[in-house]
Amino acid sequence: MPIWNQLRQAAQGMQTQLVAKKNDLKSGAFRDASMAMCALVAAADGSIDVDERRKVAGLVTTNEVLSNFAADDLRAKFDDYCNKLTADFDFGKVSLIQEISKTKKKPTEARAVIQIGIIIGGADGNFDADEKKVVKEACFALGIDPTEFEL
Repeated sequence: MPIWNQLRQAAQGMQTQLVAKKNDLKSGAFRDASMAMCALVAAADGSIDVDERRKVAGLVTTNEVLSNFAADDLRAKFDDYCNKLTADFDFGKVSLIQEISKTKKKPTEARAVIQIGIIIGGADGNFDADEKKVVKEACFALGIDPTEFEL
């Protein structure tokens, strides 16, 4: 099976799992951590171009799992995090990893944040090494073994 098909199937499986847990994923910490993860994935190579930012923002505001939150709130939080990464990537990255780590005490939310990162990273059919690296870093911040997600 081509790698793209494997990636797509894995992402679809994760999305299905997240939809099943949607009612457990309503906290502000989950919302913020998810947007931090999306921004990190979008900027994984050290920069965010306008097209990539627009694409990820579109995916974020239409994702069924995130529909518990107002699209404008999601977009504002995502844009804020992207701006932090654009202003100073290394400092912004530390700040966003700290935001993600706030879900550590709620394993369902923590794993959902990781799954959202994988779904967003693979949305273009290429979950590249830089994207995998930031998702792994988030796993470590959350105390989750990255091999649980085949990273």
